[in-house]
Amino acid sequence: MKIVVDNKIPYIRETLSRITEDVVYLPGNEITAESVKDADALITRTRTKCNRQLLKGSKVKFIGTATIGFDHIDTEYCKDAGITWKNCPGCNAGAVEQYVHAVLSLLKKEKGMIPEKTCIGIVGVGHVGSRIRELAERMHMRILLNDPPREDNGEKGFADLKTLTNECDIITFHTPLITVGKYKTLHLADKDFFDSLHKKPVIINTSRGEVVETGAILDALKGGKISDAVIDVWENEPNINLELLHKVYIGTPHIAGYSADGKLNATRMTLESLCKFFNIVMKIKLDIENKNEGSSGTCTNDDILSKYNPKDDYSLLLSHPEDFEKIRGNYKLRKE
Repeated sequence: MKIVVDNKIPYIRETLSRITEDVVYLPGNEITAESVKDADALITRTRTKCNRQLLKGSKVKFIGTATIGFDHIDTEYCKDAGITWKNCPGCNAGAVEQYVHAVLSLLKKEKGMIPEKTCIGIVGVGHVGSRIRELAERMHMRILLNDPPREDNGEKGFADLKTLTNECDIITFHTPLITVGKYKTLHLADKDFFDSLHKKPVIINTSRGEVVETGAILDALKGGKISDAVIDVWENEPNINLELLHKVYIGTPHIAGYSADGKLNATRMTLESLCKFFNIVMKIKLDIENKNEGSSGTCTNDDILSKYNPKDDYSLLLSHPEDFEKIRGNYKLRKE
């Protein structure tokens, strides 16, 4: 069996070597139709577009993406071609919670945000959004939840987006990227969204760059319609908008979910899906502590900022925005 693998996926090589000797590791954006034509399986991240152009005529029968999101996979083509794909729901939810926790702590420390007097709106209440809700509850914030698919499924406790734009001091996005249909999230935060805001909120986006329209949020910052923005995901990555980078409160290179724990979860889930699909019986045991990846030690200080401060990542990106992909690819995974 031949497997083609994104070479930035950590903790995976030892286990794959026990499955097959025929493993090819490539940068995600260099995986081509030629490299996968005789592969049985493909293990990717978001940088590999798994579509007709890549897969037509190949032997690929299984795609595992070590990510929560799967907008880089043409699911309809895979269905028609008989290709099974699996993602990793919730794998890095703890890492994104850590990132947002650090952001909220910075807003409290540097901007005078008082949690008990702050209303936070959470757009998308899946694995990640649910963790953010629990975080906000611990901080005694007022919380508004927006998740139309869950609401339409009969679940209670949700508000429409208009309510969030009227009442929230912070709005944070945790939705998948959906480009068409009733639950479309492409440019969910567009000019109309920003024009409808009542309280000049802080906007946080750790979901997908295309959920927030670049020109619209830039105009909102310039026009004072929002007080600040925290952007981890960008349109047109890695060629991000430099004017927006310099306008935001914090801007990071798509690393909110980049903890050692989150990456380990994603790798384990992907390997389990691979083994299940190919009927491989194997005990998968991965251990962060015995790896070189990840930050060292644990924090004894209750202050999240002593453990992780996203401003450090922002400073690096500001200094070298042309190295967005390099910084992201070589990111030293942090501990949760």
